[in-house]
Amino acid sequence: MGSHRFGARRAAGALLCWLAVSLVPFCSTAFAQGGYVVTPVAERRLDHLPPGRLYWMVEGFPSLAQAQAAAGPESLAADVAGRAWLFTLGPEGGAGHGGEPVAKVGPVPAINSHEYLLRINHAGGPPGARTPIHMHPGSETFYVLSGRLSQRTPHGVMSVEAGEAMPGHSPGLPMEVSSSGTEALSVLVMFVVDATVPFSTPGTLE
Repeated sequence: MGSHRFGARRAAGALLCWLAVSLVPFCSTAFAQGGYVVTPVAERRLDHLPPGRLYWMVEGFPSLAQAQAAAGPESLAADVAGRAWLFTLGPEGGAGHGGEPVAKVGPVPAINSHEYLLRINHAGGPPGARTPIHMHPGSETFYVLSGRLSQRTPHGVMSVEAGEAMPGHSPGLPMEVSSSGTEALSVLVMFVVDATVPFSTPGTLE
């Protein structure tokens, strides 16, 4: 009986996390398993994406105002971890926007919709923190600021360290993301998803 009540409480906590992340775009959410925190920091809706194979270009700026002034139609500016950032979705050979080049990550798996959501999250947690198993209707791309990130999918486990990036997977792939290093994880997360369906849904992994 005790384990049944614990399982019910854990499931209820995970459901609340999904509702918070999916329906309240700008809030900080601690997932049920071990304090993995997700904070949405910027988002933009588009009725079309640039043509061709797309990549995320990440640049650093001295101030948020400068990043915002440099932003293009497929850019999002955010102040994260004490630094101003500009994230731009575009072709691999696209020019920067005048900031310090940090990373170019891709290609972004293609999706087809009449409305798209670009979202930037800041996420992480102490060693051992992890998300529930979940899926997105698009791709989730990572750039690690500190710590070590691991992502478990049906294809296995991939890990990246501070200063490294991990490209996104195709829509609908179940995954679990965790802080797998010896120090707290801090990671920038870039999404390109179908805006006409829920942002995230629970998934399962064998």
